[in-house]
Amino acid sequence: MTASLSPTSGSMTALCFTEPGSPDVLHCESLPIPQPGRGEVLVRVLAAGVNRPDLMQRAGLYPPPPGANPRLGLEIAGEVVACGAPLEGVRMPEPGSRVCALTNGGGYAEYCLAPAGQCLPWPEGFDAVQAAALPETFFTVWSNLFMPKPVAAGERVLIHGGSSGIGITAIQLVRAFGGIPYVTAGSAEKCALCEKLGAIAINYREEDFATRLRELTDNTGVNLILDMIGGAYFDRNLKSLSVGGRLVIIALQGGAKAEQADLARIMTRRLVVTGSTLRPQDSAAKALIARQLYEQVWPLLSSGAISPLIDAILPFSAAAQAHRMMEDGTHLGRIILVPDAKA
Repeated sequence: MTASLSPTSGSMTALCFTEPGSPDVLHCESLPIPQPGRGEVLVRVLAAGVNRPDLMQRAGLYPPPPGANPRLGLEIAGEVVACGAPLEGVRMPEPGSRVCALTNGGGYAEYCLAPAGQCLPWPEGFDAVQAAALPETFFTVWSNLFMPKPVAAGERVLIHGGSSGIGITAIQLVRAFGGIPYVTAGSAEKCALCEKLGAIAINYREEDFATRLRELTDNTGVNLILDMIGGAYFDRNLKSLSVGGRLVIIALQGGAKAEQADLARIMTRRLVVTGSTLRPQDSAAKALIARQLYEQVWPLLSSGAISPLIDAILPFSAAAQAHRMMEDGTHLGRIILVPDAKA
C-alpha cells in the first residue's frame, strides 16, 4: 500500500539523452511520474547534484549497473510525496519529510524514486541546494576513508583533486576526526581554497607531488591516499605511502592501467591497495553508510563545523552548461541543478 501526500499520477519533466555524446545531447522529455515500490519513496525534486559519473554516463563511458535507473542524477534533495510498502528493518520517511537521497539514477527530473534507506533528513539550517550537495560526496568519502577503519587522530591523508566536491568533503571530514589532510590541486586559486579549509596543498602543475610529500613528511610519507586519478598516479602514490599505508582508488581519470609500478614496494612496505565504486553496491550497504553518516557526520553539518561548498546553481534547462563547467575543471566545489521556476 502506498502512502501519498498528493496525487502522483500524470507526467513530469526529466532530462534525458538518446545517444551518448557531448553535453548538447541532453534534452527535456515528458515522462510518467514513477510510482514507489516496496522500500522506496517518491521525492519531489527541489535540487540535484551534478557529479562526474553523470558526465561519464552521458558520454557513454559509464553504463549504469543492472537494475539501476538509466537516466542521469545520483543525488537529490526535496520533499517526500509518496511512500511504497515498508521494507522490514528500513525506516520509511513520512510524506512531507524533507530529505536528501543517494538515488539509483533519475535525479535530473521533477520527481525521483529513492530507496528509503538511502534517504537522510536535511541537516538543521540547510536548504535544498545545500542538502543536494551532500549524498554522493559524503557517502563516497565516508565509505572509503572511515569504513571499516576510520581515519585516526594524527594520520596523514593525501587527497587528490582537493578542490573537487569529493576533495572538499574529504578535507573537512579528515580534519574533523583529527587527521592531517594533504591535497593536490591544479592552480594557485584551488590550492588557496584547500589551504583555507585546513589542508596542506601541492600544486601538481608546478611540482611533483611525491617529491614534495617526502619533503613535507621527512621522508615518512602519508598513511592513506584517496585517489581519483588511477594509472597515471599509481607508482607515485606507492612512493608516497608510509609503511603499512593504504591506497584507495575511487576513479580512473588518469587511466585504468599503470604501465610502470614498483610492486616490490607493496610487499616490502606492507602496503594495502584497494578501491571501490559506490553505485553498484546494494541498498543494504548504502543504507549502512547512511546510518553512520546520520550518527557521526550529520551533527557536524547541523552545527556548522563542516559544510558543502557550492560553486554554481543552474536551472535544469542549463544542464548542458553545468556539464561543460565540470568538464572544464574550473569550478570550485559543487554544481547544483534546480527546477527552472526556482532558478
